[in-house]
Amino acid sequence: MRISEIATVLAWHDALNDSDIETLLALSSDDIELGGSEGAAQGLTALQEWAGSAAPTLVPGRMFMHDGVVVVEEQATWASKPGESRTVGTSFRVVHDQVTAVFRHDTLEAALEATDLSDKDLVTDI
Repeated sequence: MRISEIATVLAWHDALNDSDIETLLALSSDDIELGGSEGAAQGLTALQEWAGSAAPTLVPGRMFMHDGVVVVEEQATWASKPGESRTVGTSFRVVHDQVTAVFRHDTLEAALEATDLSDKDLVTDI
């Protein structure tokens, strides 16, 4: 297991949750791809706008990893949707210690299926 992918994804979560946009952007590639049930976007400007407008808090739980892809089970809340909290699955692609893609799925199972990861890819030694 490469610990740098996990460290990058955890640092990305910390920056997002702390509203540290400068660090969030530094941890992301210039052409980062973003996707979810509400659409898709690309680039640092799109990431900055999403982080500012949706103001999500994503608390990471179980993590799965294989070949630069990290899937995280998250407890998600949004400032734009007070009182709503859901468990979601988000897939990350990490290349050279930068997040190059983030795709949110409605469930962990959907994220695992989309990335061909499974229980055998569960990270147990972080």
